[in-house]
Amino acid sequence: MTHIRSQFLAPRARPHLQSRRIRLVDEVVESRRPDLPLFCLRPQALHDSARAFVTGFPGTALYAVKCNPDPAVLRGLWDGGIRHFDCASAGEVELVRRTLPRAQIHFMHPIKARSAIREAWERHHVRDFVIDSAAELGKVMEETRHRPGALGIVVRLALPKGGARYDLSGKFGAPHDEAVSLLRMASAVAARIGISFHVGSQCCDPAAWTRALDIAGRVLADYGRPVDIVDVGGGFPVSYPDVTPPPLGDFFAAIADGFARLNLPATTQLWCEPGRALVAGAQSLVVRVEGRRGDHLFINDGIYGGLSDAGVPAFRFPCRLIRAGGASSAPLVPFAFFGPTCDSADRMEGPFLLPADSREGDWIEIGQLGAYGACLRTGFNGFDRVLSVEVDDLPMLFTPGLTHFAQAA
Repeated sequence: MTHIRSQFLAPRARPHLQSRRIRLVDEVVESRRPDLPLFCLRPQALHDSARAFVTGFPGTALYAVKCNPDPAVLRGLWDGGIRHFDCASAGEVELVRRTLPRAQIHFMHPIKARSAIREAWERHHVRDFVIDSAAELGKVMEETRHRPGALGIVVRLALPKGGARYDLSGKFGAPHDEAVSLLRMASAVAARIGISFHVGSQCCDPAAWTRALDIAGRVLADYGRPVDIVDVGGGFPVSYPDVTPPPLGDFFAAIADGFARLNLPATTQLWCEPGRALVAGAQSLVVRVEGRRGDHLFINDGIYGGLSDAGVPAFRFPCRLIRAGGASSAPLVPFAFFGPTCDSADRMEGPFLLPADSREGDWIEIGQLGAYGACLRTGFNGFDRVLSVEVDDLPMLFTPGLTHFAQAA
């Protein structure tokens, strides 16, 4: 069911440009010679990463939809066994329910619009909501019409700043005493209660989850009663050219160890919310070189498009040259990229290793962009058009423990 389709940020028709099956990225470039950025989705990689979590995590994995909400991605993860989805808005809830009618949806944003709570509860049968304040608990109770027999409340716990690539400690989470109070309040009005936290995005330290579970344990000790859910959040890392994380199993083992030390009943559910780890390797982006100036290449996508993480966050991504008529034999040298907009901040330092003779008219495939790539695109400066295609290529980088199914094949 591989096809190329045209995507736009503004609501408009997405015409099918080609319907025959295309297996490899190079075949797409050779046949289409795309003059727009081209996202290449790898359904097999989605299946493999989903299976890694479904079979390896000692609990239930909820896909963090914000990471990549493409319906094809949602379906690919479903095919791999993911049945639970972490949503943060009414739009995400509606998207998942429309795409996967039988999915289990959990509203995991700690601060929600009242209308979003109502829509999720009444139209889409969402029953689990995260809070981190008494005010939010009141909103949820009012907008769900005080039906405690069906309601699940999960209290998000504040964590100290850690060593994750993206720190998430400054916006959400209740401190110790407030979390204890919220658990007591929630237990009086909800059918099931839980506690959650997030160690930060792209966290390469398995012990970060063990430490967070110890903090959660102290909160639960003061609460004095068991909970129904412990949600350890996301943050599971993937490989980049300058990062090779520990095997995924090390993270699962650390979580299992920390969870066991909580001494909770066997009925307590253990959840996690992977995003990046499920989808990063499953999508790449093919860009075209529009010009060269020394060691800078001007390409047709940038930080306002699918390469936001290559800008200020300075993520390095794997890349390779695709040249019409044959590969380059020149040695690899470091390049920086300029995006297509007129903003001089549209610059990606890299370094990105490519053949020394890279030039206008070449294409570059950039990997590990299934996470926070296509979903962060803007229409700035009129560069809002992009193509997409499903391919059978393996991921450009392997993350230990995530792609063993594909490697074994």
